[in-house]
Amino acid sequence: MKITKVKSFASADGYFFVKVETDAGIYGVGEGGLRRRALALAEVVRSFEPFLIGEDPFRIEHLWQVMFRGGFFPGGVVQSAAVSAVDIALWDIKGKALNVPVYELLGGRTRDKVVCYPHNGGGSLDAIVESCRQTYEAGWKFVRWSVVDHSDSGGTFEPRRAVRNCLKQVEAVRHALGDDLEILIDVHTRLDPADSLDFCNKVAQYNPFFIEDPLRAENPASLRRLRQQTSVPIAVGEQFDSKWTFREVIEDDLMDYCRVDLCIAGGLTEARKIAGWCETHYIYIAPHNPLGPVSAAACLHLSLSSALLGVQELPRAPMSSLTDVFPVQMPFEAGYLLPPEGPGLGIEFNEDALADVSNQEYGPPHGYQRDDGAYTNW
Repeated sequence: MKITKVKSFASADGYFFVKVETDAGIYGVGEGGLRRRALALAEVVRSFEPFLIGEDPFRIEHLWQVMFRGGFFPGGVVQSAAVSAVDIALWDIKGKALNVPVYELLGGRTRDKVVCYPHNGGGSLDAIVESCRQTYEAGWKFVRWSVVDHSDSGGTFEPRRAVRNCLKQVEAVRHALGDDLEILIDVHTRLDPADSLDFCNKVAQYNPFFIEDPLRAENPASLRRLRQQTSVPIAVGEQFDSKWTFREVIEDDLMDYCRVDLCIAGGLTEARKIAGWCETHYIYIAPHNPLGPVSAAACLHLSLSSALLGVQELPRAPMSSLTDVFPVQMPFEAGYLLPPEGPGLGIEFNEDALADVSNQEYGPPHGYQRDDGAYTNW
């Protein structure tokens, strides 16, 4: 079997997909991170074509090394996201060719289903509580929302005001829905060490499952102070683009949950190495999955085959979006993703439902402003 073509696609809402075709009539589909950056990813994927066309798609590790190292200079997160998309597609091809689900290629199932968390929100205190109530009554075991300034803040973000606001929300949800519901709070890298430490220590009384991205990701060493001075579990890693970026936080035990993003960190090939490394430090994986159906499927296969799983992100239930593009998605029931029935990733792809990637627009930048007009993290 040989690779014959590598195609790039983008959805109207900015998701990026790759289809790898073979001379055996078997194709694989992958997804890259960096939503709304499809043009950049597509150009990197195009640069991979001379290394991929005519190659054996079963040589996944070899092709990963060729894509990652083929340009000499490190390509950073854009290159890693492009590698991720192709890599996931190659695993899909191999599973289909061998007529087994991808998780069988990763060592087989370690569990029968994968617990997930959705995205909650609503702005006001009452709206947050109601969103979490609806989630809980639908069978989900987790709720999650982000630290924001206040319900009518628009594009402003003042850290101390945001900390106070989120503490009130967590208190209200815990009191309304009880102790059995697991609460996740995503700081989204919006706080610096002093404010994050203040928030983590004050929210600890409500027993959150973890606090996600409590600090900016550029300097992982900044987590050391937080790790030493708070007891709440910490989850980081969604912006990390390789196992080398994860090295310090794993080796120095600076996180409790690994938020590896398969569509940014190098696909399944790199993610399974990161997961195995985390296991030696008793760090559970909590795959970052804010994207489309391919990302959800790839994360599911990693979660099914990994020894230590905390929870998987799932913003929306399968078959609630992009159903024209992916008419077969992952099975789901009451807050759990279930093992897929088909081979490979277990999804079907209709490329005719997508626009040409060249029509993708980058869109405006995300960001908040402080009260004084200074720009800060989104």
